[in-house]
Amino acid sequence: MTSPDPSAVRTAIAAAWKAIDRDRLAELVVGLVDIPSPTGEEGELAQWAAGQLSAHGVPARTQWLDDRQANAVGELAGTGGGEDVLLYAPIDTLTVGDADEDVPWIGPALRADMQPRAQVHGDHVLGLGASNPKGHAASVMAAAEAIAAAGLDLPGSVLVGLGAGGMPTNGRIERGLSRHNAGQGAGCSFLLEQGVWADHAVIAKPGWAVAWEEVGLCWFEVEVEGSFSYVGSRHRMPYRNAIAGASVVVLELEEWFTTYAERHTDGLVAPQGIVSAIESGWPRMSSVTPALCRFYVDLRTSPRSPLADVRREFGAAVDAIRARHPELAVRWRSRLTIPGTATPVDAPVVTAAIAAWEELAGEPHRPIVANSGATDANILRQKGLPTARIGMDRIGPDAPLPLDFPAGMNVVDLREAERLTRHLVHTAVTLASRPAG
Repeated sequence: MTSPDPSAVRTAIAAAWKAIDRDRLAELVVGLVDIPSPTGEEGELAQWAAGQLSAHGVPARTQWLDDRQANAVGELAGTGGGEDVLLYAPIDTLTVGDADEDVPWIGPALRADMQPRAQVHGDHVLGLGASNPKGHAASVMAAAEAIAAAGLDLPGSVLVGLGAGGMPTNGRIERGLSRHNAGQGAGCSFLLEQGVWADHAVIAKPGWAVAWEEVGLCWFEVEVEGSFSYVGSRHRMPYRNAIAGASVVVLELEEWFTTYAERHTDGLVAPQGIVSAIESGWPRMSSVTPALCRFYVDLRTSPRSPLADVRREFGAAVDAIRARHPELAVRWRSRLTIPGTATPVDAPVVTAAIAAWEELAGEPHRPIVANSGATDANILRQKGLPTARIGMDRIGPDAPLPLDFPAGMNVVDLREAERLTRHLVHTAVTLASRPAG
């Protein structure tokens, strides 16, 4: 296999870098934010993104999963004989941007950054998903457009995948969606199953460092039994409040999550656990206790932990709680499992991504450790694609909002987006210049 000419690769990267336009990046972010795309309803946005790519030199199409959910797929075809690279980002938002659905769980009201309407504040764009995922998707689009504008004749193809259903959620069936499997990488999996394939994949998700592994997740449903009873009879009849019993289990699990994370922290990951939701009783009828309280757990997993072992470990934790509290009737079941994954650190996609990072940063690469966030990188790797993850750094003190979890998702620094775009161009051109075989 003949190695690519380093000077030719360098010339190609420089030519594509010259075609990157900060104003175009801002235009892409604003356009992506202004079209709502909660998980399961990305069709309109996928159509818009495919149209934008096609209009800017990247032939693209909309790939429908059903009548409301879709991916956008683009391809800059290579001249032949080279390796192909997929630049990927999801396009759905974790929350909806509708006060009727998000409030009060997101807070007492929707802030400006929690709504699907973009606002430009100098170097920043604010709006639902403006950074994660839409700022990252904009960088993927801008990178492909810059390569197209430079007119590069790369041996391998550069593909663009903008995926539906990338957020860690199931479908909002109660809101009229037809499928539960609308999130958790549904679009990414469909993309690959329907013929979009490459030798390497780069996923754009938050964190200004190259990551080659990340956590998986196990979701569990836990039920605690009680007695259907009445406040007027509490002192006269047997009384077992399922909600009170569940609170005991929740608090003990919260303590166990800490020790679980300590046991499984290694490499780039520090898998965490949370109790995420709880349901019980009739809000209209506060006079009675329900016979059941149900709550939900997200337990992140190391790439080195088989999911069967994680299930057993969680089951043992529940058994220990039962032993300490024999008065409680507790049962559990698995609701969802996605393994953590890893790509070898010496894989070409990882070494190319690290080399790009070091050139842009001007220093040796420093990975971010203690990660507990999962992305569609797990889907890409499970399907057999060596994958590297790269993204933007957190917003700084000059952002229009102080950093908290929602601001980190919903405020993008265009300077960071431009740096990410440069990184994606560098990595894509490097990999698409490699001879196949």
